Amino acid sequence: MPKIRRIGILGGTFNPIHLGHLVLAEQAKQLLNLEKVIFIPTNLPPHKRHKTLASAQERYHMVSLAIKSNPYFDVSNIELKRGGVSYSVETIGKLKSLFSQANLYFIVGSDFLKEFSTWKDIGELRKICKFVVAQRPGYPFKNLPAGRQELLKNTRTIKVTVLDISSTDIRKRIQTKQSISYLVPEEVRKYILKKGLYQ
Repeated sequence: MPKIRRIGILGGTFNPIHLGHLVLAEQAKQLLNLEKVIFIPTNLPPHKRHKTLASAQERYHMVSLAIKSNPYFDVSNIELKRGGVSYSVETIGKLKSLFSQANLYFIVGSDFLKEFSTWKDIGELRKICKFVVAQRPGYPFKNLPAGRQELLKNTRTIKVTVLDISSTDIRKRIQTKQSISYLVPEEVRKYILKKGLYQ
């Protein structure tokens, strides 16, 4: 079996995972010629605090349901097993030890650029993976504040089909008894309803 050389990493709270995440992963895979994209749900996100954060195990299960039909997608429970607050530098470092011969492409949205400077050991993280930044609505690359353009150096930027879907909006829709059909995969929708998540 040939070794995998190009792996995309897509981390996030996935609270819940939605079609926008899947489109980003699929198009990044094609644009970057990736052999695999690994979804990594955070255990406890360091930059976000949600009253409506589903448990790590529930979010992991929703990702598993969402990607099971795509042979190029995988999900890792690496952050759930480690426990505590999830820091990307620790996660990517562990993956680099597991896939020592592979190039790791860490896929993030352009909205993350405003937080990059606050990430733990961002300099070390840049050494062990290649950042891929996908443009998101309201966060164009050209309008980055002074000093932020530096963040794009040695970083691959890509443009993908943007779906105006957010996990925040999905949670609000559930709370107000609105439909979330066609915003999340059908099996994820059924799981959310079955478990009574985000009520």
